[in-house]
Amino acid sequence: MKAVILAGGLGERLRPFTQAIPKPLLPVGEQSLIELQIQKLVEGGCEQIFLATNYKSAYIRKFVGDGSQFGIDVQISEETQPLGTCGPLSLLRESLDRPFIVMNGDILTTLDFSRFYEYGLAQSSTLTVATKQIRTPFNFGSVQCEGERIVSIEEKPDFITEIVAGIYFMRPAIFEGIPDDAYFGIDSLMQDLLRSGQPVARYLMQEYWLDIGRIEDYGEAEEAYETHFRG
Repeated sequence: MKAVILAGGLGERLRPFTQAIPKPLLPVGEQSLIELQIQKLVEGGCEQIFLATNYKSAYIRKFVGDGSQFGIDVQISEETQPLGTCGPLSLLRESLDRPFIVMNGDILTTLDFSRFYEYGLAQSSTLTVATKQIRTPFNFGSVQCEGERIVSIEEKPDFITEIVAGIYFMRPAIFEGIPDDAYFGIDSLMQDLLRSGQPVARYLMQEYWLDIGRIEDYGEAEEAYETHFRG
């Protein structure tokens, strides 16, 4: 199994933390975020990881090295210009010659990557998207009416939304839809596939998942480390 971690983002919503170091190197508990990601990928059977970098790439290169400290081969890919969330894959076209996993560099998860990979292999689509159900509290009572009469009230119901989790299984054929060395997002890739009638598979994950995009998320990550990742 090969995997790509998209580690080139600016982390603007996490400033001032990310003014000094890139987001993947932010400490979470006793480790960095990227260490926890690599660890989970190795546990899932990953044999080679590519880090797609841009912002403060030298910091990441120096910290991760060749991956030997993690027991895996790590290769660094560096953008010369911002390429979005999908464009960086075009720089790895020749290396990603068999099905592979892509994940955002700000995701903290206990996903079973081996199971996700096997699920993707079993699908007929070139792209399988991991999704997660998010529960959002609603602070008002919801009223159902018939005419001018209230017939029921649900007190402060939660909204459940299924979202894209920033983790993907791809086959090499996916490169047919990715332009070379150009800014291109995974959201655009999915829309293009859907418009052309190509299937996009979905994998509803049940494991812990957190997108560390904001200061408050970073605080939650520290708590999650104690519950899910320590030891």
